[in-house]
Amino acid sequence: MAEPLQARIAAALEGVVNPRTGQDVITSEMIRDVGVSVEGRVRFSILLAAQDPASLVREVRQAVEKVEGVSDVRVDVKDPSQADTPAAGPRAQQPGSHGPAATQPPPAHGASHGAAHAGTQASGAPGRSRSLPVMGQEPQSRRAAVPAPTPVAYPNLGRIVAVSSGKGGVGKSTVACNLAIALARSGARVGLMDADIYGPNIPRMMGVNEPPRVVNERILPLEAHGVKVMSLGFLIERDQPAIWRGPIVMKIITQFLRDVAWGELDYFLVDMPPGTGDAQLSLVQATNVHGAVIVTTPQPVATGDALRGAKMFQRVGVPVLGIVENMSYFVCDCCGTRTPLFGEGGGRQLAEELEIPLLGEIPLQPDVRTSGDEGEPIVVTDPDSPAAKAIVETARQITATAESAIPA
Repeated sequence: MAEPLQARIAAALEGVVNPRTGQDVITSEMIRDVGVSVEGRVRFSILLAAQDPASLVREVRQAVEKVEGVSDVRVDVKDPSQADTPAAGPRAQQPGSHGPAATQPPPAHGASHGAAHAGTQASGAPGRSRSLPVMGQEPQSRRAAVPAPTPVAYPNLGRIVAVSSGKGGVGKSTVACNLAIALARSGARVGLMDADIYGPNIPRMMGVNEPPRVVNERILPLEAHGVKVMSLGFLIERDQPAIWRGPIVMKIITQFLRDVAWGELDYFLVDMPPGTGDAQLSLVQATNVHGAVIVTTPQPVATGDALRGAKMFQRVGVPVLGIVENMSYFVCDCCGTRTPLFGEGGGRQLAEELEIPLLGEIPLQPDVRTSGDEGEPIVVTDPDSPAAKAIVETARQITATAESAIPA
């Protein structure tokens, strides 16, 4: 008789070892809330401590995906502090049986109502067995929603400013890099954290990309152009996609804030991914963000998204310091004529609608792109160019606005 699917899944998970503990994820009770449908859809949670490598999530998912009979896998990442101590696993129920398991809600991804949720007997330490917990079978009193984490203050980081945008392609990371360098050249102590988990471009733009050193369990940020830099791009391969849900994004952002030896800073710029998703919410839940700078281009399709991005920060209690309009106009090298290639006045109109300052209008200049690709931002390679001068002036405006709006 063929071995049940649940048993094969448990056996596969026993082959995944947590390098921190030296135990497999079953023996160390990292796997919780296992659900299996008759169609082979599998859902479970993994308890991932701050010290555990994030790669374990990928390893457990791939291990289960390889099991014959599994059609789909969903892994939910939880912090161990959010998990209850598991009770003894119930007996497996067959589809259509009338025991307690038959009345439980089906797993995610559209599994049928008749799908079985089975606790699997998995071998742990020699001489005993343990049941994998079954999602939905914990007492009702233990199903309460987990409250949002309380933000942690990091006074050593100085003024924490998120550089964000409503949509991609507006030059947000380019602006963040150049602003960080401009602030550093003005005498400020500056850190730049790349929170764009799904597209970490800061390493290329800042011209540094190597694994950071770890000293006394603290990650040492890399330095470039007078700025301390940390990015997920330093830790993963260039072609590795970050296919992660909210909990793992929160974990990475928290670790970059807490476990990196930033030292004493005056400004801490955070390059956010575009949009209003997991990274933005994770940042404001992880620490006290003092302000946000919204980057847009002049055309309405960009300013409309930027408006939503600004409203998101305002809704969660983060003041928006102002708008930066990138690619505002093109300056002819021959005659100096300004041409608004992407429209005109969009950033100013957005600032007026939100009743916040327009911090700067940065011209479109080919050297901005090439210098960023080469790891030498425009404020370094050509400080007298129109774009560099506009960025430096924008940095001055941000400093003035931040000092008046954000206590030191």
